[in-house]
Amino acid sequence: MTTLDYSAIRDRRMRTQRLLGEPFGSPTDVVDHLTAVQAQDYHGAKWGIAQRTFGSTSAQIDHLFNTGALLRTHILRPTWHFVRPTDIRWLLGLSGPRVHVANAHYYRTFELDDETLRRSATLLAASLAGEGYLTRREVRQILERGGVIASGPRLGYILMHAELEGLICSGPLRGKQHSYALLDERVPLVTPIERDEALARLTTRYFESHGPATAHDFSWWSGLTVSDVKRGIEQIQSLLLSADIDGSTFWYTALESPARVDAEIAHLLPNYDEYLIAFKNHSAKFDQVVLQRLNREDDAIRAHVVVIDGLVVGGWQRSISAREATVTTSLLRPISQGERSSLYAAAERFGRFLERPTIFDLTPAA
Repeated sequence: MTTLDYSAIRDRRMRTQRLLGEPFGSPTDVVDHLTAVQAQDYHGAKWGIAQRTFGSTSAQIDHLFNTGALLRTHILRPTWHFVRPTDIRWLLGLSGPRVHVANAHYYRTFELDDETLRRSATLLAASLAGEGYLTRREVRQILERGGVIASGPRLGYILMHAELEGLICSGPLRGKQHSYALLDERVPLVTPIERDEALARLTTRYFESHGPATAHDFSWWSGLTVSDVKRGIEQIQSLLLSADIDGSTFWYTALESPARVDAEIAHLLPNYDEYLIAFKNHSAKFDQVVLQRLNREDDAIRAHVVVIDGLVVGGWQRSISAREATVTTSLLRPISQGERSSLYAAAERFGRFLERPTIFDLTPAA
């Protein structure tokens, strides 16, 4: 057992996620390392990935997505994630049953019994065969012609069920529209691994890429039961270090990157960035001034999140046109001149990611 404080936890998390230190060489390296990147906001998730690389652009990540080097599907929790083809099958095998349990109420609510789901799967398989990529609207039309009511949320749960069963995953973009593809046509079949092996693999990769974190953090992120999480930790405990803070045990792996430099570093993180969403315990990310403001102004970070030196200091919003991008911040504490300069640099990087000029509207804290 070693000694850590919340400042050290922030620093280690920023480095294990490569928001500090040496960036990754490519977007696929980022997703490999993080294992799964929450991505219901497709454009925000791309920006989160790009901030961990040597200047990847939105168009470059779109290309990787369209060619199947990155896939998007429901996994871990009832939401979309970016995953790599090499990981999608064992992750579905491990987490899919748990997401089905989380969705059971909605399957009943929308009258999605086994027969309806089987009929839907048969229609999807026939329609998508031979790389017949389909948009959500086209899927709905095909299902309804086949006698399956597929409007509104009901269609969403039909598609999610098919994703969790390993039938479908993301296809290439068609303009601005997402499409669906047969998983077997995007990802080669592989020999399944045993559940305990998959559990040990996911546990190792979570604490390597997100630690220090607690067992409850890992349970939240993975969608697995606390019992499963504890078993996973027991399997790899010889690889982990630990520290107790405020009655909670934080697990992590050795950190090889150099100690941090003494400078303000700002990030304009997307709403579901792994630095923010991958933890149930948020104590390390807030100071008391910001927490007190949030209690009164809980809409300040309703969109995206401004982080300086690993601490949440406010929110930001984006407005993107064909000619330019506008970044508008809403800060919850005063910032120094150095922090201001770092925020301007982050906004300029966002513009390079989009490959268009950026207007930055920095609203200081009241």
